[in-house]
Amino acid sequence: MAKDFNSQKVVERYDDHIRRLIPGYALMHQQVDAILQSALSADAQILIVGCGTGYELEYLLNRHPTWRFTAVDPSLSMLQKAQALIQQLGQSERVQFIHGETAALPTQPKFDAALSILVAHFVPHALKSDFFAEISKRLRAKGLLITYDLMAVEDPLQFQALPLLCQSNGLSVEQSQAMMERLGQDFFTLAFDDYQQLLQRTGFAQVHCFSQVLIYQGLIAQKKQDDILTSEHSGKVVFAQ
Repeated sequence: MAKDFNSQKVVERYDDHIRRLIPGYALMHQQVDAILQSALSADAQILIVGCGTGYELEYLLNRHPTWRFTAVDPSLSMLQKAQALIQQLGQSERVQFIHGETAALPTQPKFDAALSILVAHFVPHALKSDFFAEISKRLRAKGLLITYDLMAVEDPLQFQALPLLCQSNGLSVEQSQAMMERLGQDFFTLAFDDYQQLLQRTGFAQVHCFSQVLIYQGLIAQKKQDDILTSEHSGKVVFAQ
């Protein structure tokens, strides 16, 4: 049975559990931050799709005092936990919280980057195109998309190694077994080539892998642009179509 992210019990345990469940969780966020730093200006606006309990928000707010964020999540319990965290940090004025999906946001392009971290693998295949198209609509020209998801199993050896890696990261044998059972029930995964094609169909170009830990993979893409080679407002080289 899929986890209920509106459950208060699930929400309260989430931050501790996710660090043991996802190998390389902290390093993944460090990589995302480095990519954003390399591409964005000091006044960047960032969309976080599926903000969860606010870990990535806290991480980025603490490192970039002039960036502003919009955070959306369909789970009210998750969103409220993130709001409380950001309020404790005294950073509420820099974050707009939206309960719902990306489609609830105004459609005019506004964001310099969008993050979808450990989210898209929960989106059913029939809805994935709409999910990414809605994100694309809200990105400015040259806007970046960064994702990190569980991918379809293409190497059985990596699949067999995953519970052992999670156990070394703090999961019990029972928890890792439950995790492996859920992989086939709760997730809608894609192979890299299929994921790349999906993003290209929904408004993105130059889709690359920036990170992989066994069957978890991070992708970076840019909103399609016909003839732009550099970013005018930052002077930094970015991807081009």
